[in-house]
Amino acid sequence: MDRRKYLKIISVGSLSSSVLLDACKLSDKKTPESSTTSTTPAAGSVDAAAGPARQPAEIQQYKEVISHTFFTEHEMATIAILSDIIIPKDEVSGSATDAKVPDFIEFIVKDMPDYQVPMRGGLRWLDRESQLRFQKNFKDCDNTQRIQIVDDIAYPGKAKPSMSQGVAFFNTMRDLVCTGFYTAEIGIKDIGYAGNQPNQWNGVPDDVLKQYGIAYSEKDLKECVSFS
Repeated sequence: MDRRKYLKIISVGSLSSSVLLDACKLSDKKTPESSTTSTTPAAGSVDAAAGPARQPAEIQQYKEVISHTFFTEHEMATIAILSDIIIPKDEVSGSATDAKVPDFIEFIVKDMPDYQVPMRGGLRWLDRESQLRFQKNFKDCDNTQRIQIVDDIAYPGKAKPSMSQGVAFFNTMRDLVCTGFYTAEIGIKDIGYAGNQPNQWNGVPDDVLKQYGIAYSEKDLKECVSFS
């Protein structure tokens, strides 16, 4: 599977748009469980969630989401393996699990319950397919066996009709993994996003000034323009 370059594109494109739009409700990312989500506080505490931009209803929502778990240990282990297949560690940065993507997904399915049935059903489909092929669950397979299954569901245009449920699940999984990774610090560094940076404005270039027949006055040079 072509990985890092392809995933950078889809992480800011339409594939992740549904999650990213919902994530605009609240922008901070880390939870007390180190989750990366739409409503989690950066400082990792309920007090941190109660910042100046937080409304009481938002704080209550956050408390409710972190008060319980959804996925079983078996499901979380499967999610972790699949996440690292989608975004593995390489020479540029860490893997999806290094970015705590499984925790992000755990939070998302609680914060956005519409994901619960597709995700749980997809994980069960994955284990069933693995049992049919290799007589063991996906997480217990070796990497070659896992990739055989993933290759059959990761490319919708090539997938067999009988793989449609797996394809739908993998599309959702890839969406969540990419969103979780590229909204975490490790993913932001991976794409080289620096945000707003302080700089020094050295004025309008001399050739542009000459083009329009204007020039800086001595007052302008002294008070408004700093040449380096």
